[in-house]
This record gives sequence, structure tokens and C-alpha cells, in this order.
Amino acid sequence: MPTAIVTGPPVPGSSLEGDLRALGFDVRSAAGAAEAETLLAEVPGEERVALVDTRFVGHVHALRLGLTDPRFPLSAIPGAVTAQRSGRQALTRAMARENSATGQGAGNGTLVEGLPDRVTAALDTGVHRPGLGSLVAVVPADPQARNEARQAVAAVDEEAVRLRSAVKARDGFFTTFCVSPYSRHLARWCARRGLTPNQVTTASLLTALVAAGCAATGTRAGFVAAGVLLLGSFVLDCADGQLARYSLQYSTLGAWLDATFDRAKEYAFYAGLALGAARTGDDVWALALGAMILQSCRHVVDFSFAEARTGAAEGPAAALSGRLDRVGWTVWVRRMIVLPIGERWALIAVLTAATTPRVTFWVLLAGCAFAAAYTTAGRVLRSLRGGRAGERAARALADLADGGPLSELLHRPWARGGAAAAALGAALVTGSALVWGAGWQTVLAAVAYVICSAAVGCPLTGRLDWLVPPLFRAAEYGTVLVLAADAEVNGALPAAYGLVSAVAYHHYDTVYRIRGDACAPPRPLVRAIGGHEGRTLAVAVLAAVLTASGFTVALTALAVAVALVVLAESIRFWVAAHRGGAPAVHDEGEPA
Repeated sequence: MPTAIVTGPPVPGSSLEGDLRALGFDVRSAAGAAEAETLLAEVPGEERVALVDTRFVGHVHALRLGLTDPRFPLSAIPGAVTAQRSGRQALTRAMARENSATGQGAGNGTLVEGLPDRVTAALDTGVHRPGLGSLVAVVPADPQARNEARQAVAAVDEEAVRLRSAVKARDGFFTTFCVSPYSRHLARWCARRGLTPNQVTTASLLTALVAAGCAATGTRAGFVAAGVLLLGSFVLDCADGQLARYSLQYSTLGAWLDATFDRAKEYAFYAGLALGAARTGDDVWALALGAMILQSCRHVVDFSFAEARTGAAEGPAAALSGRLDRVGWTVWVRRMIVLPIGERWALIAVLTAATTPRVTFWVLLAGCAFAAAYTTAGRVLRSLRGGRAGERAARALADLADGGPLSELLHRPWARGGAAAAALGAALVTGSALVWGAGWQTVLAAVAYVICSAAVGCPLTGRLDWLVPPLFRAAEYGTVLVLAADAEVNGALPAAYGLVSAVAYHHYDTVYRIRGDACAPPRPLVRAIGGHEGRTLAVAVLAAVLTASGFTVALTALAVAVALVVLAESIRFWVAAHRGGAPAVHDEGEPA
């Protein structure tokens, strides 16, 4: 149980101790600064501890924001400071320095006043200070100020503020205006019944899987039900994040589940649509796989660009973006045309219910292709005027590139091909697959792709080197799609869909580890599954030497092997990180 040490003489009529207990704290009182230091030392090192001034007046939610958010080692608001396990040493050092500087004694009640704020000022590391908005959090110096502070507390509807803050500050048009106005009330309902964000996330996944099953029936009633259930899944998807913000229930495992399940839901629904279309005699597996590849490549563009941090504040592209942001309606138009998850799922749901899977996929492909071209072009223009990526960004891009043992074997220290080498290799292997299909020409092109992959070199610090991971993703996934389609046998494209799904999971998992400041997947794992260049070469060779039916069996076996390896290691890692007390995270960035 976390401990709150209340410092200073009691204040008649104060509800502070009751508020702290309501937030789950074990409350202890310290009349002097030295006594507070002693109590601080007695709290077990793995537990959260807080110092709170007895004169504090404010909303309970202000205390919740300042003292219970699990994402930050140290956090403070006026009159209170808290430390988790990773911040305990810094808090202990600050307390010792403050007491040593002032020479305070255990019974000195005068000098103990304001101790939490002085300790906060003495901290030698960064302290998170949450934005409180209209919430009150003050330490009044006299009875008149205390009375005014209590009036200010009564004048603000704390629950309304808490409910508004549960909604992500930046989101898409559909989510902001069509979902969040009621999904936040669903989040509060869940909080009051003791449900956790992970439970809501799981409910969203199950709803989406049922939707995919309805789509797989191939009937009009099934398609209508699938569209309705997909929208219901998205409402739950919004509610899990809002529940996390409403109740500050952030966790490492929760962030991973939320991000991973979003991808699983969408791609499972694509597969359901393809199965439903097959029941009516329409084979759209190539379109389904194309949609998944395009969306995955869009995501890796987002991730790579964000890690490289090459966007510059100057330049024509940034200046135009700034001017457009000053015109209110253009902000929403620009958020809509990039098809974030809310707009994308709404589009898929409506088209599924009203049209056919083939129409759904073609419209989705056209919309996502336009969005990808729009966002990528803008980022390229920004990068040309930006600086070079730093050391941390270069490491992240190298991990995202997913080079395997062949790249390591052929790599030379002087290699500095960058994005140009990646683009050349991608064009060679996918172009050969499109022109010649399965054959020795494509195998030779795959060998050239391996050589180009090794020629990319490290570190990836060039202005456009953030394009290397998405180019590799497009080359690998695209080659699998083209060769499976060229096989022209039943089962080849579904097997390819399974293989790309397994590999894409590995790539998404790499992204989420980097975002959570965790290590990338271990190199033995990356080598074991071949790296992007090894898998691409293997698929090209298998397509050339096996019959079409044999190639389908090989793709299936490869998909199962990759899935088992990456899932086992990924689940082990995230469960261990959660149990080990890894810093809680939550994605508040761009809509996916």
C-alpha cells in the first residue's frame, strides 16, 4: 500500500487525510521535518510514498493526478510530492539536503510548514507537474486564504473536469465528435464498477473478432451485423483509453495490449471480409493482403519519422502547415483525410454493411493510398530542411530495419547507402516478382536485395534514412503478395496473409518496445526468423523451386514457425516487464 506522510500541525476541519485514504494511501503524520525524514526511511523501497502539507486545499482529482499517476518516477503539485520506486533515492536525497540546510529538528513544527514544496525544489532530477486546468491545488497561508480556496474548490465541478480530461487531447474528427461524447460516460461507468482498462481492451478485441466472424458468413445480414459490431468494438477501444485517463490506471502491459489488439482487430476483420467474399465466389484475398500491407507500411512511416525527429520548424512545408492550423476547419479536414483509426473503421463498417467486400477493399485501398502519399510527401519535404538524426534515433531506425544474419555477414564498415540503397533493393525484388513471377530472375533480384540491404549501412543518420524501414517492409510484404498471387492456387494468398501477419506482429512489437523505452527484440530472435532480407530471399527461392501447391504449404509452415517464435518471446517479455515494475506508459500520440 502506498504511504502518504502528512507534514505539519493538523488543520481543523481539513478533509485531507480522508481524501488521501480514499485514494488508497496509508496516512502517517509528522510534526517535524526530522520525523518526516524518519517516516520516509521506514517506508519499504518498492512502495510509492508521498509528502503532503497539512495545509493543502484542493480537489481530490488534483491529488489523484499529482500523487497516483504510475507513469512518472517523481510527480508534484503545490503542497505535495510523490515518488515511485525508481524515484525514491532522489526524494530521500532531497529530504536530507533540505533538513541539513535548514537544521530542522523533530519537534520543530514551524519550519516543517512548506516542507513538500521545499523538498520538490531540492530534487536533483526531473519532476512531472501535471496540468490541473481549473482544478484547485493550493497551500493557503492564513485562514482567509483558506476560506477563499475552499470557495474556489466548491465553484468547480470536479467530476466534469475529470470526465473531460479522460478524452485524448488530440484525436480524429469521428472520434472527437461521434464517439467520445458518450464513450467517456461508458468509461466512467466501467470505473465505478471496478473494471480495468485491460478488461475493456479485451472486450473490444472479442467484439471485433465476433464482427469478423459475422463478415465471414458472406450473407447480407452477416455484413450488416459485422459493421455494427465493428463500430461497437471501436467505442470500447476509445473507452479503454478514457478509462485509463479517468482513473489513472496506466500500465506497461495495458499499453502493449491496447496497441497490439488494435492491429489484430483490424487485420482479423480484413480476413473475415475475405472469407465472406469467398463464400459468394469472389476471391478478394489479394485486396485484403494489399490493404494490410499498405496500412502496416503507413504505420512504420509514422513510427520511423517520429523516431528520427527530422521534422524542422522552418521551411515551406512547415510554414504552410502552420498557416493552415490557424484556420480552424482545415485542422479537422487534414485529420480526416489521413484516415486515422476512427475514420478508417467507420468507413470500413459502413461499406461492409452497405456494399460488398470487393468495394470495401478498393475504397479502403484508394483512401489509404492517398493518405499515405499525402503524409509521406509532407514528411519528406520537412526532412529535406531538417537536421540529421541523433544517436538514439539511429539505433531505433536500425532496430526497425530488422536486418538479419545475411545483412550482418555482407555488411562492410564503409557502407553508407542509406535510403537510396533500400529503395533500389525494394524496386529490384518487387519489380522482378511483378514482371517474371516465380523464377530464377526473381531469385537473383532477391540476392541483389540482400546485397542492397547490407549496403544500407549504419548509423542511419541521414535526413531521409527514416524511409529505410518502410521501404524494407514494402519490399518484403509486397514480394510475398505478388508471388502468392502468381501461384494461382487456392490457399496461397491466405497462407501469404498469415505469413505477413506473423512478420508484421514482430515489426509492431519492435515499435512498441522502442516506444516504451525498452530494448528491441533480442538479436538471436531476429536472426532466428531470418531478418527481412533472409525471409524475402527464402520466399523467392521457395516459389522458384516448389510447385504452386508446395509453395502454399511452405508459406503456411513458415507463417506458423515465425508466429510461434515471435509470439512466445513477445508475451514472455511484456509479462516480465509488467511484473518487474517497468514504467507505465500510454500512447497519447497521433491517432493510429
